[in-house]
Parts: sequence; structure tokens; C-alpha cells
Amino acid sequence: MLTGLDEIFLILSTAEFIIGMLGNVFIGLVSCSEWIKNQKMSFIDFILTCLAISRITQLLVSLFESFEMVLPSFFYSTWKVAKSITLLWRVTNHFTAWLTTCLSVFYLLKIAHFSQSVFLWLKWRMNRVVLAILAVSLFFLMFDFLVLESLNDFFLNFYVMDESKLTLHMNENKTLYFKTLILLSFSYTIPIVLSLTSLVLLFLSLVRHIRNLQLNSMASRDPSTLAHKRAIKMVMSFLLLSTVHFSSILLANWTLFIFWNNKFTKFIFLAIYVFPSGHSLILILGSRKLRQTALKVLWHLKSTLKRENKFHQDRLSRVF
Repeated sequence: MLTGLDEIFLILSTAEFIIGMLGNVFIGLVSCSEWIKNQKMSFIDFILTCLAISRITQLLVSLFESFEMVLPSFFYSTWKVAKSITLLWRVTNHFTAWLTTCLSVFYLLKIAHFSQSVFLWLKWRMNRVVLAILAVSLFFLMFDFLVLESLNDFFLNFYVMDESKLTLHMNENKTLYFKTLILLSFSYTIPIVLSLTSLVLLFLSLVRHIRNLQLNSMASRDPSTLAHKRAIKMVMSFLLLSTVHFSSILLANWTLFIFWNNKFTKFIFLAIYVFPSGHSLILILGSRKLRQTALKVLWHLKSTLKRENKFHQDRLSRVF
């Protein structure tokens, strides 16, 4: 039977899930509709579509794990399902992080201006550079699989089911668990470092661009300056949300491991929804095409509700 805290936890998890699904489904639908209308998909739409698909899957897995936390008997009786869900969570989390990093690198190469030959070479091969980053990420995904497989085997030996009391008894080997978590968190640092580098270079490019405008007595609100500022806001939002996301993952793993029977530790898991849900809304607000489409959809919904309300009022006036 669910307790009051379990019900609150499930309500909050479902609310964050719905918000994230609305944002990511909207991004995917807009990108796919542009693809169908123009018979081709731009590279930025390709990244956004893949990111939306990855986050939709990630949200579904997160919701499943939320229900898993309040229904432990189901989890312990189906270890193979839980193991598959863990692997799926890792895959979606991996691609979400690396695709968002590709988005940051894309903004850098698209907007920043540097005269160095290496940067110009990368800028001319922008699409290939982003695809190369995704290809390199597959190597880290394979590494994660190997480490995660050892972690899953460790959990089988670590947790022992007491069939009479349905309780868990922890083994004494905690050091191996924490070392495995550190190895799993290693691949998270690389996307963050790449995004942080993109943010620093974008900022340096913006400072240099504004200085050139001041020397030439030109306005500081030209399109290039505004593009720099928008890109910096987007990358900063990714870094902020990703830091909250990955920190909450590590904190949830450690606290659930040490205080697994504490009723409040599961609420740390709610912070994991912030990244796939919040960043999709930031992408919609930061993209002019997505923002305008969202405003059109909201205006259409508003006008539809007005027409329905007027229709019902007219019917009531005829009756009375």
C-alpha cells in the first residue's frame, strides 16, 4: 500500500514527466514537419530531433524507475527487466548529454569568429566535426557498458533477497561500488568540459567582436552580437541544468545505496527530471522558429477555447 510520501513523489514525478514530454514532443514534431515540408532536414533540426527522441525515451525510463522506487517488490522479482531498464537509462542519458554538447559545439562553430587556421578549418567542416564528436561518444558508451555490466553483477552479489521478510541485506564491499560510480561519472565530465570550452570561446569571441565594433564606432546591438548572446545563454543553461542533473544522479546513487530504507531519499530523484524537462523549454524559448510555432499553437488553442465557450454560452442562452 502506498504511503502519503509515495503518492506525493509519484504526483511530482508524473507532473515533471508531462512537462518534459510536451516540450520534447513539440520539438520533434516541429523538426519533422519542417523535414516533410521542405523535403530535407537541416543539420540543427537533425540534432534537435535526435535530442528530442533521446529525451522522450529518457523520461519514459525515469517515470518507470519512479514507480519502481515505490513498488520494490516488483523490482526485486524481475531483475532482468530492471537490468535492461538500467542499460536503457544509461544509453538515453549518454546520448542526451553528448547531443546537447554537439549543440553547444555547433553554436560555437556557427557563430564565433576567430582568425586562427585551426578554428577556420573546424568551422568549414562544422557538420563533420559534430558527427565526429558523436562517433567518439560511441567509444565512451562501450566503456560505460563494460563498467555497468560489472556494476550489475556487483548488485547481484551485493543485495541478497530475504524471501521470508522481503528485505535487503547489504554486503560489506562498498568500496567497489563507489569506484564503479566514479568510473561511470567519468564520461559525464567530457561533455561538460566540451560545453564549458564552447562557452568560454563564445564569450571571448563576443568580447572581441564588441571591441571591434567600438573601434569602428558601430552599434553594439548588431545581429552578430545578439547571436553571440543567445548562444551564450543557451550553452550556460545547458551547463547549469546538466550540472544539476549529473550531480543529482550521483547523489541519488550514493544516498539510495547508503540510506536505501529512508523515505525521503527518493525525492532526490526528482531533480533528474529537471534536465530533460527544463532544457527543452529553454530550447523552445531560445529558437525563433520554435518560439513562433509555440505562440501560434497557443494562440490557436486560445481561440479554440473561446469559440467553444461562446458556443456553450449560446446553447445555454437558447435553453433559458
